[in-house]
Amino acid sequence: MAKKTTTATDGLGISGAEAMDLLRLMLRIRRFEQRTEKLFKAGEIPGFIHLCIGQESIPAGVVGFLEPTDRITATHRGHGHILGKGADMGPMMAELMGKDNGYCRGKGGSMHIFSIDLGVLGANGILGAGQPIAVGAALSAQLRNTDEVAVTFFGEGASAQGAVHEAMNLAAIWKLPVVFIAEVNGFAELTPYDVHVSVDSLAKRGASYGIPAEVVDGEDVIAVRLAARRLVQAARQGEGPQMLEIRVHRWSGHFIGDTQRYRDPDELASVTERDPIAGLIDRLTVVGALEPNALEELEAEIAFEVEEAVAFGRAGALPAPQAAMDHVYANPMGTAGEGR
Repeated sequence: MAKKTTTATDGLGISGAEAMDLLRLMLRIRRFEQRTEKLFKAGEIPGFIHLCIGQESIPAGVVGFLEPTDRITATHRGHGHILGKGADMGPMMAELMGKDNGYCRGKGGSMHIFSIDLGVLGANGILGAGQPIAVGAALSAQLRNTDEVAVTFFGEGASAQGAVHEAMNLAAIWKLPVVFIAEVNGFAELTPYDVHVSVDSLAKRGASYGIPAEVVDGEDVIAVRLAARRLVQAARQGEGPQMLEIRVHRWSGHFIGDTQRYRDPDELASVTERDPIAGLIDRLTVVGALEPNALEELEAEIAFEVEEAVAFGRAGALPAPQAAMDHVYANPMGTAGEGR
């Protein structure tokens, strides 16, 4: 059983301040995603967008406490992970809009945001592609004798990819400091879990490689935080790879525009009843940790931040056509250079 980190706020398992930080981050992620959806539908964001609404407990609970030097690899549904790692909403929104003032100068878009300064080794549109990258980052940390940890996210759709199994196996053999986070939201794109997964829990696949694996309810962000902190600490202390399966509910379709005709109408109608944000607000209210007007003030602050990000993105220029060749080739002198 996880030991309480503090008793500053009885009944939460963590301090009231940490719980409020969780609430702030989950609200930032949700409001960013909701604004993104509106911008996409208005034609201001190109490409495809995969929203993480309803799954905010994962990036908030797992990424929100990592050290700046820790590395993460995200999925195609990765906006929340990147915001959790400390990304500025302005360059995030600009990147979604394909603008030159975005994190990847408008070339990455929603599914391929990368920032070495933040320790974000890329969101990824290829299922299972992030796990070998994270294992490489963990090997680097081990060889450099640091206490850095790599955390990598994947869903049930990626769980059967060979690269995921190879990454787990190698991490287990070399006892690398990497934490595998399985985001189980019930669907792999449009395919229900039971149709394509042979086990009732993805944690069993981690355990089959000798990786300690746990399952946690993603409706409870505090439970997610406590479990993630424990496993990250174990990896940091040299105990080898860890795995956490987090069960959540995807509120929207696989992508914006998905009609979701493959989902049971009753199941779809009930997802908003299992809201990790509302659940945390209720708990904060019960223990008296939510000050009067605090929620309204927080919402107003976040709304302002989101609109500032939209303005930042709109003010950016589209990349020049010749910039398509920048950063394609390595500079022969060993520094980042322009294309040739």
